[in-house]
Amino acid sequence: MSEELHIVGGGLAGSEAAWQAARAGIRVVLHEMRPEMGTFAHRTGDLAEMVCSNSFRSDDSEHNAVGLLHWEMRRAGSLIMEMADLHRLPAGGALAVDRAAFSRAVTERLTGLDNLRIERGEITALPASGRWIFATGPLTSSALGAAIQAETGADRLAFFDAIAPIVHADSIDMSVVWAQSRYDKGESEEERKAYLNCPLDRDQYEAFIDALLAAEKAAFHEGEEAPYFDGCLPIEVMAERGRDTLRHGPMKPVGLTNAHRPAEKPYAVVQLRRDNALGTLYNMVGFQTKMKHGAQVSVFRMIPGLENARFARLGGIHRNTFINSPTLLDSQMRLRSRPHIRFAGQITGVEGYVESAAMGLIAGRFAAAEMQGAPLPDVPQDSAMGALVHHITGGAEAKSFQPMNVNFGLFRPVEGLRGGRRGRKERYRAYTERAKAAWLGWLEGQG
Repeated sequence: MSEELHIVGGGLAGSEAAWQAARAGIRVVLHEMRPEMGTFAHRTGDLAEMVCSNSFRSDDSEHNAVGLLHWEMRRAGSLIMEMADLHRLPAGGALAVDRAAFSRAVTERLTGLDNLRIERGEITALPASGRWIFATGPLTSSALGAAIQAETGADRLAFFDAIAPIVHADSIDMSVVWAQSRYDKGESEEERKAYLNCPLDRDQYEAFIDALLAAEKAAFHEGEEAPYFDGCLPIEVMAERGRDTLRHGPMKPVGLTNAHRPAEKPYAVVQLRRDNALGTLYNMVGFQTKMKHGAQVSVFRMIPGLENARFARLGGIHRNTFINSPTLLDSQMRLRSRPHIRFAGQITGVEGYVESAAMGLIAGRFAAAEMQGAPLPDVPQDSAMGALVHHITGGAEAKSFQPMNVNFGLFRPVEGLRGGRRGRKERYRAYTERAKAAWLGWLEGQG
């Protein structure tokens, strides 16, 4: 009987790793502890469940690093991108999905593979033998987290992550709110009106900030010293950094015109993004929070248009887990102390759905090729995938290592290009052209 590849964690990274390895002909066992053992954030036992948001962010592969990562994953036959494209929702220039339909589709596709089986239940230790990929993600169980900590010698494996609320569409006052994507982005009318916008004048904004700062927050006991990830800060933490922080962040009013009062410029805007295909649910964009549930209802109903809002889900905060990958993993995602084990996904110190799935794609391909006796070369550093792998496996400063989204700052410079803001578009296009060529070359080399 041929050797099996065991993958621990059925999130986006684990699902993508399983798909890549199984498609290469490897026998795969996918271990997922849900629903036998639940988590704070998950609601189902489906694979690839999206818990924080329904957005894969920008789909622009010419000028945006995450859009470039989308492109590379599609070229590599990514299951996550295929299902995202099938279940996408209007979201301007972003790739947003109906999260329930998306995760069901991923689950159905994987359970339909003859050479893959799913085993439900918790894995609590690092195995001494076999071939393994650990893609347990942000909510690694306490027992497994302790085992990883014991093996790696790390004194801290966590930061805090937050979830935004979801509002029932029929409770939004459309006489106040209007539909428009920022800067009217999108090729169709539906795309250009993919977001709902709640306008605040200066007095409303100041009152909102006062209430936000005064609201009762959730208290934590385990791992309270863990930092927040800057890309997913609770709104009240942002507000504590300055009263205008939100107005220049998730509540910025630029690129929007109030359809009800075109002559009045909003002082701040709260955006809502469609969360399902039916258009019955909307996600409060950038409104991750650690406020207690009662406080959330009171504070968020101060937002014009949401005075009678009903919430399908309120926000929350949870402990996230990642390892110090630059000191622990080699260039092929293997644990240096136990090379039969690979890590993938958010636990490696990447941040975001796309980045997590991308690391699953790479780990699955590396493991499958190694098991077939034809190891792959390292991912080219000039690709988006390679820039991210290089960052987490040696490019980042280990002493200050923190979760990172893909961005052009991780790419090696292209010689002869202008610097500064004026040369940015030219520079980004050069990065993407070089990256696409490098990535296609790496894929073609695999036959």
